[in-house]
Amino acid sequence: MTLPNGDAQPSGPEAAEAPVTRPMTGDEYLESLRDDREIYLYGERVKDVTAHPAFRNSALMTARLYNALHDPAKKDVLTTRTDTGSNGYTHKFFRTPRSVQDMVEDREAIAEWARMTYGWMGRSPDYKAAFLGTLGANSDYYAPFEDNARRWYKESQEKVLFWNHAIIHPPVDRHLPTEEVQDVFVHVEKETDAGLVVSGAKVVATGSAITNYNFISHYGLPLRDKKFALVATIPMGSPGLKLICRPSYAAAAAVMGSPFDYPLSSRLDENDTIFVLDKVLIPWENVFLYGDVDKVNGFAPQSGFLERLTFHGAIRLAVKIDFIAGLLLKAVDMTGSKDFRGIQARVGEVLAWRNMFWALSDAAARNPQEWKDGALLPRLDYGMAYRWFMTIGYPRIKEIIQQDVASGLIYVNSSAEDFSNPEIRPYLDKYVRGSNGYDSVSRVKLMKMLWDAVGSEFGGRHELYERNYSGNHEQVRTDIFHAQAASGQLDGYRGFAEKALEEYDLDGWTVPDLDSFKELREHRKNIWS
Repeated sequence: MTLPNGDAQPSGPEAAEAPVTRPMTGDEYLESLRDDREIYLYGERVKDVTAHPAFRNSALMTARLYNALHDPAKKDVLTTRTDTGSNGYTHKFFRTPRSVQDMVEDREAIAEWARMTYGWMGRSPDYKAAFLGTLGANSDYYAPFEDNARRWYKESQEKVLFWNHAIIHPPVDRHLPTEEVQDVFVHVEKETDAGLVVSGAKVVATGSAITNYNFISHYGLPLRDKKFALVATIPMGSPGLKLICRPSYAAAAAVMGSPFDYPLSSRLDENDTIFVLDKVLIPWENVFLYGDVDKVNGFAPQSGFLERLTFHGAIRLAVKIDFIAGLLLKAVDMTGSKDFRGIQARVGEVLAWRNMFWALSDAAARNPQEWKDGALLPRLDYGMAYRWFMTIGYPRIKEIIQQDVASGLIYVNSSAEDFSNPEIRPYLDKYVRGSNGYDSVSRVKLMKMLWDAVGSEFGGRHELYERNYSGNHEQVRTDIFHAQAASGQLDGYRGFAEKALEEYDLDGWTVPDLDSFKELREHRKNIWS
């Protein structure tokens, strides 16, 4: 195995002297969140995200992922040796892939982690590895901060650090140029010997309350002013960094119900936040790009991040649809409609969407793009196709469930506590039972999970999330056009069409191997004249 600079992985006595590194355990991850981070929810500052009902179960679900890296039963599929010079191991997606086999193994590692959250945690630690895993091969892009890129590649890989990101300007004064909204948008206020003093806000920092670092960058209309051109990372406990959270579905579930009533939102809520920087000092060693407007504007298409985030997203969504398809299959069985032709047709449509997303991820892995110094990237054409199809595929799957399970989703009792009430339990057992031998508890348990997936506030947020996962609905379409224009593919399509057009003219075929039958046309003229 080679290092990012092309050197061989240490072996023998040299390897014995190298430090032995390993990822965080679940307990170490949880401890890493107990810092001085400022999280605000329902008018109060959260003292400890690992204990607060809005974040505790999501943090514990993430701890499961870290513990799996140390589980002998999962270690082979999830981990590989580091390529940083240490004798350690890491999650496969955190290191630079250099073969098709590496790419396929990355896909399986991403899928294995996604299955542990049933596909519902889109911002799991390996999501940001879509960026972190590029820093070794592409460190020169970040000159004069290339040493920072190499250092974060090494540290993030060896510890499997949990990063989130916030890259979008708040939806404020969008009719104005960025430079005229500096009271809102993230910008550098001052350069100091210690680093950059930064203020402003970003959205929507999904899952950020339970991560180690935030990554800020730019995506959207081109920047022109140096003070807005910043790509950097910020520890979550940095003074002046504040997260203002949206309502918590997990906290609401804890107050109003039980895991039986809210089985997804009670443990898989990745709280989205308003990410506020109030004169935050970003040390120079945490800066990737600053002041280079062209590089910051070109970050998404040139860093390798876009290829890898769409790869990760397609895999995670495919796992999620596997899970939703399983719920739907059980639901139509419980409602007694599974043998209806129309039901089978629409379940088949869900399965077709599922197959397509798995196929796109497989194609991206097995037909990679050659990149730098032997590094590979997932094929962007397939990632961009996923990015568009998800905007119509996920809402369509949700529509099918609402259409065909219909009132079954709300023909349930209010709470698990109802089953403990002897006055109404007999009625529940009689009137709320399922078809095909399912009892009332089994039916209500399933329907509540399916409702949490597609009908609850948590479920509604997930549809919005999938629609806008990697850009607004117009941007994901125009990006396909611009990406293929830049790669020369559009010229290839035009040339393909032009080749066919050039094979004939007003007088007939211009190629020697086809016959224009001019004599027959002359014969027709003679007959009609």
